[in-house]
Amino acid sequence: MPVEKTDTLIVGGGQAGIAMSEHLGRAGVPHLVLEKNRTAEAWRSGRWDALVTNGPVWHDRFPNMKFEGEAPDAFVSKDRVADYLVDYAAMIKAPIREGVEVLDAVRKPGTGRFLVTTSAGEIEADRIVAATGAFQHPVVPPIVPETAPVTQLHSFHYKHPGQLPEGAVMVVGAGSSGAQIADELNRAGRKVFLSVGSHDRPPRRYRGRDFVWWLGVLGLWDMAAPAPGTEHVTISVSGAYGGQTMDFRRLAGEGVVLTGLTAGYDDGVLRFADDLKANVAKGDANYAELLDMADAYVARTGLDLPKEPEARQAFPDPDCLSQPLSAIDLEQENVCTIIWATGFRQDFNWLKADAFDERGAPIHQRGLSKEPGVYFLGLPWQSRRGSSFLWGVWHDAKHIADQIEIQRAYMAYDGEAAIVSAAAE
Repeated sequence: MPVEKTDTLIVGGGQAGIAMSEHLGRAGVPHLVLEKNRTAEAWRSGRWDALVTNGPVWHDRFPNMKFEGEAPDAFVSKDRVADYLVDYAAMIKAPIREGVEVLDAVRKPGTGRFLVTTSAGEIEADRIVAATGAFQHPVVPPIVPETAPVTQLHSFHYKHPGQLPEGAVMVVGAGSSGAQIADELNRAGRKVFLSVGSHDRPPRRYRGRDFVWWLGVLGLWDMAAPAPGTEHVTISVSGAYGGQTMDFRRLAGEGVVLTGLTAGYDDGVLRFADDLKANVAKGDANYAELLDMADAYVARTGLDLPKEPEARQAFPDPDCLSQPLSAIDLEQENVCTIIWATGFRQDFNWLKADAFDERGAPIHQRGLSKEPGVYFLGLPWQSRRGSSFLWGVWHDAKHIADQIEIQRAYMAYDGEAAIVSAAAE
C-alpha cells in the first residue's frame, strides 16, 4: 500500500497540538495531528476529580474562543477544559486522528523527509512537531521501596479521597498539585502531612485583580526562559474553592502538618531535611515581592485600585513550622498512603533525531530544533514564563508556524528557474 504523505505531522492532540493546527491551517500548510488517546485526554484522565483551573477563564484560554456560559473570573473543572479543547478543535477543523500512537520517527535516507511508524501504519512528513507536552511520565523519586508497607501513588493517579486506604496521608511536594491535594484530603477529614520544598507563592488576588493580571501588566509572563536545566520553578497556587492564596501557615492552622523536603527512608521512618523554615520564608518573600511590585505599579500609573493592607498580615506560625519534624514513623502516625506530587519527565524516545542533549532534553530555540524539520511545542519555559498556559502555547505555536512558512518558502525557491524567468522579462 502507498505510504500516506503530509507536509507537517503534529504528534499530540492536546492544547499544544490544537494550537499548532490552528496556525498551520491559517497558513495553508497541509498537516495531520495524531493523538494516541482522545483529544485533550490528559485533562480527563490525568488529573484528580475535583481539579479546577489555576487561572480564571478570562485569561486561561485561546484568544479566539471564550468559555461560553462561564463567569470571566471562574475557575472551571478539568472536564470543562477538555470539552473546550474538543470544541476548539472542531471550530478550526483540526485534522486530528484519535487512537493513533506514534511508535517511531526516523529520517528517510536520501529524501530529507521523515518516515513515521504509527499504530495505524506509516506516514511520510517533511516536518515533525513534537507537541506531547510537559507532563508525560510521572516521576517518583526512589526514596521509599515498593516493598514498604504503605500504599504509594503519584499525584497523576490520585482521583479522590475515597480511593485511598483508611489512615493518614503523606503528600510529598507542595506545588499546586500537592498543596491542593493535601488541602482536599484535610477537608475530607484525613490527617495529612505535607512535605514542602522550595517554591514560589503568589497571592491569588491583590487590590481587586487576580495574580495572572498582575503578572501580565508587570511583564512577568514574558520573562525569558532561564538557562537550560533551571527551568523548573515550583509554584503553589489554587483556583479551588473559588480561588484562594495557597498559604501554608493557613493550611497548618487547619490541621495539615508541614515538614521539610523528604530526604530519606529507613525501616518505616521517613526523614526530612532541616529546610522547612527556609522554604516557607522563600515563598513568603516571593509573595511580598509581587505585592511590592503591584503597589509600585499602581503608584506609577495612578490606577484606581483600592489599597489592601490586610494582604500583608500573616497567619501565626504553627508548631510544625516553629519546631519542624525531622522524621515520622509511618506506623506510629498511621500513615497508610504516600502521594508523590513530584512532577513528570518527558519522553521523546520515538523521535530518532539529533535534537537532544545528553539528558534526552530537547535542544531548541523557542521550539526550533537544531535538527532541520523538527520542532517542539508545549515545553515549560519554551519561550517565556507563560509557555505552559493555554494562551502561552498558542503564541508559541504561532511562532513555529511562521518559521515553517519561512522554510517552505526557501524550499520552494528554484534558483535556475528564477534566473531564466528574470532573463525572459
